[in-house]
Order: sequence, then C-alpha cells, then structure tokens
Amino acid sequence: MAKGEPVWNHPVNQGTTLYLCLDDSQLRIQNRLFEITENAPPSVLFCTGSYVLGQGLEEQLEAFLAKHPDTVLVIIDTLQMIRGAGYDNTYANDYRDLSVLKKIADAHGIAILLIHHLRKERADDVFSRISGTTAISGAVDSSFTLVEEHRGSGKVRLSCIGRDIEYCELELQRNGENVWELVSDSSQHGSPEEYISNLLSEFMRSRTEFIGTPTELSELIDPGGAVGITPRKVTRLILQSVAALGKAGITCIIRRSNGKRLIQLRRADSAVNPVPQNLDPFGTVCPTEAAV
Repeated sequence: MAKGEPVWNHPVNQGTTLYLCLDDSQLRIQNRLFEITENAPPSVLFCTGSYVLGQGLEEQLEAFLAKHPDTVLVIIDTLQMIRGAGYDNTYANDYRDLSVLKKIADAHGIAILLIHHLRKERADDVFSRISGTTAISGAVDSSFTLVEEHRGSGKVRLSCIGRDIEYCELELQRNGENVWELVSDSSQHGSPEEYISNLLSEFMRSRTEFIGTPTELSELIDPGGAVGITPRKVTRLILQSVAALGKAGITCIIRRSNGKRLIQLRRADSAVNPVPQNLDPFGTVCPTEAAV
C-alpha cells in the first residue's frame, strides 16, 4: 500500500503504513523485509513496542496520525500484545477494546488491521475459529482468516467477510522470495448480479422448476461451500438480481410456507404454470421478505 501497487489484483489507496510488530525484534523485521524487497519506501514504518489499550496506546496512535496525516493503514500484531496483564476475556471487554480502535479508524478514515489468533479446532465456519468471544467479529467492519492447507505446504486460503464487502476466498501460494502470490480469487466473477445469474442459469439448465429452502439451494449450487454461497447470501443475491435473472430467462419467488422460507425458481420457457414476467418476487407474494 505504501507503493500504491495493487494487492492480488485489487486496487489500494497509497499512503503511509505503520506496522506495530510487537512479537518481533528489529533484526527479525529487517531480515524479513530484505527477503521481500530491497527498496522499501520511506513511508513504511515499523515499531516493536507500544503502550496497551487504556494506558496510552490510543494517545500514541493519535500522535502518529497527527504527524503522518497521509496514513492509510495501521497493522497491530497482535491483539493480545496491546491488552494489559490479567486481561479478562469477556464479551463486554472484547467489544469495548475493538470499538476503541474502530473509533480511531473511522475518525481518520484509515484501516486498522488487527492480527489475532485462530483456535486450533477445525470448524465448518472458519470465522467461528477466531479466538475470543463473538464480540470480536461483531465489533469490526470486516474479518479475514488465513488458514494453511497443511503445515509447511506454503498454500493458504484467505477468507474475507464484512459489512461492506461480498464474501470471497483467495487461494495464495508462497513463492521463493517469501511473497504470497495469488492462485485464485472467488470474487473475480463480474458483478454479483452477473455471478448469481450465471450460476443459476447453469443450475436450471436441466430443470424447469426448483422449490426449496435457501439451505437446500446453496448446497446444490455450491457443494461443500467451495465459493462461499451461504443460505443467507444466496437469498440476498437473488433479491438483488431479479432483473438479471429475468434477462437470463429465470423467474423467482421468495415466500414463506409452514414457517420456512422457500425459494421458487422457474425457467421462463416452462410450459407448466408460467409465471408472469413482471411478478414482484417479494412484494405481493411475501411483503415481509424485503428485509432479508
């Protein structure tokens, strides 16, 4: 970001970056930096020590940002290192600490990337492995998890979710210079409307109609959750993409039946009970479904 170069094909805002590498020594940081580049810009700044939250860290960050108003990113490695001794791991404390950092980020229009650990246990939802209470995910705008394929493989999956971003997964591989290179990016499918339209067009190719729950549909179009099409996401994408689906020859209705949310998809060329082309998918059929 300090150079303004795209990261894995995603544009960045160029500016000063601060890395609080609180688990490392200056020698280790220097060695790692030389492995990555021989020409680090002067706007990349490192610090191996800081105060903790509630005991001076906030003031340190404010002073740094006042001195470097072009700052775009602050990395704190790790969360545990900026908490005081004898920290009580409760929901209220987690939410309070992250809210303090988020307030600073919002006030200055920067990103604060907070490094934290995952639990060792495996889980279907990788974000449930984030150590601590659910307040950690709830208090931040976005969460990212980095999970290695297996120890020493040099291959990882970066899963990304947030309030203002679409869920995506990036497959990365470490090259000989210790730089993570992009292998694949699930977000590179065009717009969300084009993506779900193409996905459901292929799904409906051999069907005239589908009626089922969001869970059933997501499992059919994304077996094993390979590209992150969750039940909630498939519902949201369909509601956002009614026009695109109509152009692809697919009509859709989202309704409730016996307390369950159902998605009904039908090919427009189906001769069985054709659905009017201008049908509101959630207006008169299920007026309470707009807020999904």
